[in-house]
Amino acid sequence: MTAFAPPAVAWHGDSDAAAPLVVLLHGRGSNETDIIGLADHLPAGAAYAALRAPIGEGGGYAWFANRGIGRPTAASLAETMAWFRAWLDQVAPPGRPVVPVGFSGGGAFAGGLILSDPSRYAGAGILYATLPFDAGVPTTPDRLAGLPVLVAHGDADNVIPRELLQRTWAYLNGEAGSQTTAVRDPGGHGLSAGVVEATSAWLDRLLGLGQVSA
Repeated sequence: MTAFAPPAVAWHGDSDAAAPLVVLLHGRGSNETDIIGLADHLPAGAAYAALRAPIGEGGGYAWFANRGIGRPTAASLAETMAWFRAWLDQVAPPGRPVVPVGFSGGGAFAGGLILSDPSRYAGAGILYATLPFDAGVPTTPDRLAGLPVLVAHGDADNVIPRELLQRTWAYLNGEAGSQTTAVRDPGGHGLSAGVVEATSAWLDRLLGLGQVSA
């Protein structure tokens, strides 16, 4: 098994160890400093942690080795999810609400986390991403039964393969059994103001946090 270094983490928001924890997961080739700024636009009252993915990639970092865009290798995804869970168990013992919110490759990773262990999480945000199909995590009917999930896709996204976006959209709005909030954006592969607002509103409803932070 690969020995990964402990994660670099950028923190924002509430420092109370009992506060709900929203884990922000950056895209492939990016890092934690690129996504922690999103927390400025999300509700106050939560702790926000942006992790650096464990695999170096082109001047940035990645959550898994892949066999094509949006197609993780099962062995790599299993290793990085185990690494993530070891960190999570240190900062968020069972009982503390945890919500992974990921963009692009980070969204695929967030999808892997909830599919592998849906009871561990209070919900998940899958933004401009595919779920990790055919990568060793279950995508059976009702796998995410009752779990709140936000999925946001860009109609002009030409980065994630269209068939994977369609498969993700269909699964989360159908046989997954999740409580899905689905948002379509006319733009491409990038967080729009509308999707950021939708993410903030969804987290507010999910966690009951109140006003958006300044």
